[in-house]
Amino acid sequence: MIVAISISPAGADETGGVAASVAEAVQVIRDSGLPCETNSMFTNIEGEWDEVMAVVKEAVFKVAATSPRVGLVLKADLRRGYDTGQLTAKVERVEEHLR
Repeated sequence: MIVAISISPAGADETGGVAASVAEAVQVIRDSGLPCETNSMFTNIEGEWDEVMAVVKEAVFKVAATSPRVGLVLKADLRRGYDTGQLTAKVERVEEHLR
């Protein structure tokens, strides 16, 4: 499965930014060893249901340790028979149609 998550703390720094808190969540995800990629809006994680959800939980709780409220947006893609390598394969299939 692939999940796209966005974790945001309720509070921001003096500039309105949340990058420091988001970086803590991203570090948890990267330290998990699961295939992942981060873009300007989401971090995508690939793996089995239980392992991905455990990482999501850990990342949310990491941000919650310094914020009284945390928002989580999660989108999941579960496709039977497509268990690994889909972070890049899905994009490659779209790019193939654009050539």
